[in-house]
Amino acid sequence: MFSGIVEEIGTIRELGSHHVTVQSRVILSGTRVSDSISVSGVCLTVSDLGSDWFRADVMPETLRRTNLGLLAPGDPVNLERAVTPSTRLGGHIVLGHVDGIGRVVSATSDESATIVTVQAPQDVMRYIAMKGSVTVDGVSLTVADLAGDSFAVSLVAYTSMQTTLGAARAGRVVNLEVDVLARYLERLQQTSGDKTGITWDQLHELGY
Repeated sequence: MFSGIVEEIGTIRELGSHHVTVQSRVILSGTRVSDSISVSGVCLTVSDLGSDWFRADVMPETLRRTNLGLLAPGDPVNLERAVTPSTRLGGHIVLGHVDGIGRVVSATSDESATIVTVQAPQDVMRYIAMKGSVTVDGVSLTVADLAGDSFAVSLVAYTSMQTTLGAARAGRVVNLEVDVLARYLERLQQTSGDKTGITWDQLHELGY
């Protein structure tokens, strides 16, 4: 489990059909083989590591459902180690299980902030709520605006500087993970035979 608070920007060193090697520094502290690391929002298991790199196996399904297959050596990625029981949960609960990919529509300045608008498929958009949480390339963000097939997030200066989203431009493909609470609420409604007395639209209004 992750919090969506990026610790470091790493660099893709090698990307094969079954593995990825990432150059990094900060997140290697205390990291061991079999630990989980979020790579731009994708939960990967460390299979090998050195003084300034780690390697993880990548399944074909992961390459199909995320933007990892589109990356090349030299590309930057957001990195975060899995949380521990003593870690402050500064963002929201992030599993590193990407729900789909989106495409940046625009990135515009708003005084000291940057507004990034992302177009997403409907099976992702159905879980996006105003002021709710969404993970974009592993970064925990709050939804600032909604449209039919897109949502917008506002990046503070710190987020722009400390993550790869600061360099986001129109056309960029990003990994998206919706708030897991929304998925559980929907499932609860389905399995209860719609006896919860609350509609999905009402849950959205409540921020779920």
